[in-house]
Amino acid sequence: MAGLARSGVAVARALRFRGQEVTGVDSSRPNDLEMLDLAGVPYFLETDGTGFLDGVRTVVKSPGIPQDAPIVLAAREKGIAVIGELEIGWRLVEGRFLAITGTNGKTTTTELAAHLFREAGLPVEVAGNVGNPLSGLVEGPVEPDRTVVCECSSFQLEDTTEFAPECAVFLNLAPDHLDRYSGFESYGEAKLAIFANQEGGDVAVLNAADPWLSDHPVPGGASRIRFMPARPEGGEVEVWLESGEIVVEGESLLPITDLKLIGEHNVANAMAAAAAALSLGLSRESVAKGLSSFAGVPHRLEPVTEIDGVLWINDSKGTNVTATRTALDAFDRPVRPILGGSAKGEDFDPLALAVAGRCPSVYLIGEAGAEIGEAIERVGEPGTETIECGDLESAVRLAAADADPGDVVLLSPACASFDQFRDYEERGDRFRMLVGALDA
Repeated sequence: MAGLARSGVAVARALRFRGQEVTGVDSSRPNDLEMLDLAGVPYFLETDGTGFLDGVRTVVKSPGIPQDAPIVLAAREKGIAVIGELEIGWRLVEGRFLAITGTNGKTTTTELAAHLFREAGLPVEVAGNVGNPLSGLVEGPVEPDRTVVCECSSFQLEDTTEFAPECAVFLNLAPDHLDRYSGFESYGEAKLAIFANQEGGDVAVLNAADPWLSDHPVPGGASRIRFMPARPEGGEVEVWLESGEIVVEGESLLPITDLKLIGEHNVANAMAAAAAALSLGLSRESVAKGLSSFAGVPHRLEPVTEIDGVLWINDSKGTNVTATRTALDAFDRPVRPILGGSAKGEDFDPLALAVAGRCPSVYLIGEAGAEIGEAIERVGEPGTETIECGDLESAVRLAAADADPGDVVLLSPACASFDQFRDYEERGDRFRMLVGALDA
């Protein structure tokens, strides 16, 4: 097992639980390895792992390990199979699979889809990139006829070989993780692997409005269900919006005003989740009820509080430019965004254009803060003040001093969090705490 973070530990334990001989390696010294000790899995730290390949049949790698890592290159040179934790989890976990990928909206759609099954009284598990590794389900109890709703990142999908979910959803594609991929095309191709092994009887749910998806053939043999905001004349679309209602196969499902989620992008997420749930046998009545009762998930356009007429929103999961632009578009009132973190190789000019003219001030944090500020000054318009804050604490304090009643202060950094936080969840939790202290 290469890489001993959360998914690495889970798959090592799962394989050991199934009686396999497992050895773990990691180039760093991760915490919380007691679960490996309890399972009797030996491991070696601060090593690239290349010295442990003799007699190895398969290298299972964590999603965070790139394809050019020494252990991956050495294994392939020796003819050793290299696969990912998602692939192993799918092979070992019982149940039918609803898999969801895309650049933005994966977690919201995953949690929403699972909510639809729960509201229908059907057994469901949530796993994958959403936080609970799929392999972690191997040791747990198995409910008959359960559905596993699995969020799938490109890092996970690029290491699959046979993964074939009964229903697969591709939400959208926007520039992201360009520090890992050779370009936008290779990033998109990695995500298309979600469909590659599907067969007749399986279902592929696609965003027909996404330009990249529209230009690329979908692999696999699944039947297609397409969704988009408006049905084009003569176009083949099964789910669309009409007169403010979600329409499925020509019949109204529910008005979008019944949704609790904020933003047009979340209407698209709701359409995708509905299409998937209906394809897997849920009734229209049950799906409509579940859509209207879903309140969202933490760190995704999550309302924190309103103080003196200022609305504070936690969108810490906004880790790329497209996600942050989408978050900005969700509000029809002045927005004061907190931007920055660790960069992922993206161009910040589109973000600067989105900020220009609509944001009275922008609060810059982290390693990428200065680069974002330069982009705003270069391509933006007069009237947007850029404020170098350095850290989140300063950004919250200064935004609170500047914001007027009716404004939104939005944490949607357009960057990863690893320069100052463990992950986006820790960043969002800190934001909540800081905002809570303002109201104390």
